[in-house]
Amino acid sequence: MNTASNKMYNSPFNITVLVAGIGFFIDAFDLFLFNVYRIPSLKDLGLSGSELTFTGERLLSIQMAGMMLGGIITGMYADKKGRVTVLYGSILLYSLANFANAFVHDVNTYAVIRFLAGVGLAGELGAGITLVSESMSVEKRGYGTILVATLGALGAVSAGLIGDFLPWRYAFLAAGTAGAILLLLRLKSFEPTMFNDSKLSTEKRGSLLLLFASPKRTMKYIACILMGIPIWYSVGLLITLSPEIAKAHNINGLKLSTCFILFQVGITSGDLLSGILSQWFKSRKKILVAFMTLGILSTIYHFIRINESQQLSITSFLMGLGCGYLSVFVTATAEHFGINLRVTVTATVTNFMRGALVLLIPLHQGIEHIFGLSLTGGLAITGGIVWAFALTSALALPDTFGKSLAFTDS
Repeated sequence: MNTASNKMYNSPFNITVLVAGIGFFIDAFDLFLFNVYRIPSLKDLGLSGSELTFTGERLLSIQMAGMMLGGIITGMYADKKGRVTVLYGSILLYSLANFANAFVHDVNTYAVIRFLAGVGLAGELGAGITLVSESMSVEKRGYGTILVATLGALGAVSAGLIGDFLPWRYAFLAAGTAGAILLLLRLKSFEPTMFNDSKLSTEKRGSLLLLFASPKRTMKYIACILMGIPIWYSVGLLITLSPEIAKAHNINGLKLSTCFILFQVGITSGDLLSGILSQWFKSRKKILVAFMTLGILSTIYHFIRINESQQLSITSFLMGLGCGYLSVFVTATAEHFGINLRVTVTATVTNFMRGALVLLIPLHQGIEHIFGLSLTGGLAITGGIVWAFALTSALALPDTFGKSLAFTDS
């Protein structure tokens, strides 16, 4: 690993950004690859009927648990030992897990492998965004994170497209191969000068106790998580459950793959647009609030027009566009915290917001049961809750555009 000092990049088209972007591409590709191949793979393992839904949800929850645990482990290690160092181990574990996934023949082995893949993927976005942010100039780092987030969204689109022509075992082999190629590319990466210089500091690194030592820091951390949850509410519930929603409203001809791809095209467009607007207006906060407002309006429109198949496809794109604040969100998260906690925060925030899906499922089911609502009614109230918390959090946090990252939290 090359740890030599490096100058701060002004252009996002450099090896550090490219490798981080490919890392997030693989992260999103794998995460949605399981959604795409959930039913075909489980049918191939002999499951049918309600077992497909129950086992699929269990495997997804296990992978999310792996990502949340991996986010803690990789985040703390990256703040202690280095951003690039942790990414070597994470992508190696991920690649081996996906190669193994291509040869599973029972559900229990499938579950173990999904957990390990989740642990391996956990550090990609958090460590990658931190690496890019610390390697680029203050004025231009937003462009680097735009590229990373956009490549990640394209990874999700690719997962949706590949399901139409590649058998599930070959798809996981392809995912493992992509990880191995990324590992080779990562050999050219190096630790940012900012991190190497920070080693002279006596502050604790990657400490969860330090993260929660200050009430203000704790609230800021929770607010960052809350800002990201609507993205996973939208794709994990509204898009994933669109076939069930269509059935409940007697809608015929709706294809999950169409809704999913349109949502991801929307979020890709949104990431590009929100990132560029953030640079132009020199503000993270204003753009976060603007896109969250768009996300809320798009979600309301989705429920209003829920009885029309064609409208559901259109609203899938609009909801994706409204959730396209990911590039600004992860950049702002990295800017809120010091160099000794930065990856611990970004890795756990990005994985806890995904893992929140495990809580959102029983939340909407509980709302439906308690108030006697339909699936649509329960999802609508759940959406109101998560979007309200997200928008409140964005309004409460200070703007971080142009903030120097060369500081530590004490």
